[in-house]
Amino acid sequence: MKTVFGEGQFRWYATATSDTGGLKRLASQFNIDQEILTYAQDPHERAHVEYDADTGTFLLIFNVAHREKIENHYDASPMTFIVKDHELFTINDEHTSYVNDLIAGFVKAHPEVTPIELLFNALFLVSDAFFPLVQDVDAEWRHYTSSLRERTTKSKLLELSDLGIGLIYLVAAAKQNAVVIRQIKVQQPYHRLSDSAREQLDDAEIEANQLVEMTEMSSQIIGQLSDTYNNVLNNNLNDIMRFMTVWSLLLAIPTIVTGFFGMNVALPLENAPHAWLIVTGIAAVLWLAMGLMLRHSMRKCNHMLHP
Repeated sequence: MKTVFGEGQFRWYATATSDTGGLKRLASQFNIDQEILTYAQDPHERAHVEYDADTGTFLLIFNVAHREKIENHYDASPMTFIVKDHELFTINDEHTSYVNDLIAGFVKAHPEVTPIELLFNALFLVSDAFFPLVQDVDAEWRHYTSSLRERTTKSKLLELSDLGIGLIYLVAAAKQNAVVIRQIKVQQPYHRLSDSAREQLDDAEIEANQLVEMTEMSSQIIGQLSDTYNNVLNNNLNDIMRFMTVWSLLLAIPTIVTGFFGMNVALPLENAPHAWLIVTGIAAVLWLAMGLMLRHSMRKCNHMLHP
């Protein structure tokens, strides 16, 4: 896709990573280095910035959030921006193609913009596109919190964990983007920028830093919630195990007593007419004594844990 702006002085070319022919044309027609195109096609390329003084090529790879969830969580992909001479080149995949619409809308509203100014405004728009996703995640963890307060289940904790995983990706992407914007200011072309372009870059940096703070805060909240409800599940399991231990001890009393009097040896009360009542009484007394001892022990333990 080719767009002319700046009163016909500048051009913007948008190419998809899957468009092999378009990428070859960038290399042959505009002398874009093959290494740069390799970066653009790598879905795992980290965000970074480079400047080649010999060719005057300014390369920036920036993380762009996916608007749709993948495996129940949000993710981000790298998008390539290249400024060379009077052209801006963008290379993106199917998950980040919506950025082209954002850039096109900005060019339509500000046709006088330069390629470098368009780049900086695109960075602002990309960072701004993260916020609705983070807000959506915030709304989801609030919903899960309400559900978990009613009933803490493993499935709900797994769903909360998926949210946390998605936020980890967003936090990492946001941090990389913020670092890249700071690195632009130490590149050679920065010193030749106009005051307007520097102001737009500052706006993009502020937006990126706000995004980092917002994603980190949400990630910390979800992590704390997961830890809290995992502790609740562990405590519930401990209560169940304690209950089962108590009952196993109590049920062992009648078994021990009846097993003693069931041995094939001479025993007291062997010929007593009401021996079974006496044995049952002994078992009942021991059972009650054990129950009282365990009750006292559990109360003492609870008092130590919750003074």
